[in-house]
Amino acid sequence: MRPMDFFDRHPVFTHGEFVSAHTATGRSANTSNTLLHKHVAAGRILRVRRGLYATVPRGANPQAAPVDPYLLATALADDAVVAYHAALRFHGKAYSVSRRFHYLTCARTRPFSFRGSDFVPVRVAASLRDLSDLGGGILEQQHAGGTVRVTTLERTLVDVLAAPDKGAGWEEVWRSLELVEFFDLDAVIDYARNLDSAVAAARVGFFLEQHREVLMVEDAHLESLKKLGPNEPRYFDPRRRPGKLVPRWNLVVPEQVLSRTWGEVL
Repeated sequence: MRPMDFFDRHPVFTHGEFVSAHTATGRSANTSNTLLHKHVAAGRILRVRRGLYATVPRGANPQAAPVDPYLLATALADDAVVAYHAALRFHGKAYSVSRRFHYLTCARTRPFSFRGSDFVPVRVAASLRDLSDLGGGILEQQHAGGTVRVTTLERTLVDVLAAPDKGAGWEEVWRSLELVEFFDLDAVIDYARNLDSAVAAARVGFFLEQHREVLMVEDAHLESLKKLGPNEPRYFDPRRRPGKLVPRWNLVVPEQVLSRTWGEVL
């Protein structure tokens, strides 16, 4: 494949992807590296960081050409998956805009900033690393000329309730999830079981119980989550904010979450 053809088909790509495609035509790795340097210098491609490049549209200024953040997050590790609030934004279900993009990975990588956006790795939970598809709930979706790996809305629901800081806080989590018209509740429960977090399962149960009519939640769904929940009272909020004990879920829930009054940011 000619370099220009490769660039046209890969809006964001890694050094390894280019070398693999180029050497498949019989060229050497050294020639591939030389061509990358040549096209960066010519403004045809942009070096985002070591080993990662973005294609510059023909005639565009490399320093101003847009780089899709979801494609970029997907390329930051071999197994990277856009997750948490970034996944809500990808699916069009985020209440607020953010320039922070969390992505799941089993690799040990560092946070990275590019053009005012922060790309933050989150290590996949130990309970999920050896499971098929990292516990399930991962999509590969065509987007902006490339492919984005992103968590489903079902997995995202569980993930942002398990780690509200990565969902931009309780108000944002609640308001964003309330924009979703439908969840496959069996898939939600399956992933909550795989995650193996009693508090997360109870938070999911509490949220679904609050929204049981609009989300068509059945008693069987709630009972399945209750069995996964804690056996003794636990704080709903990771920062141990005081609140009222909800016996069914063994959670001490802050009043603002109970009543959904968002007068102040939690």
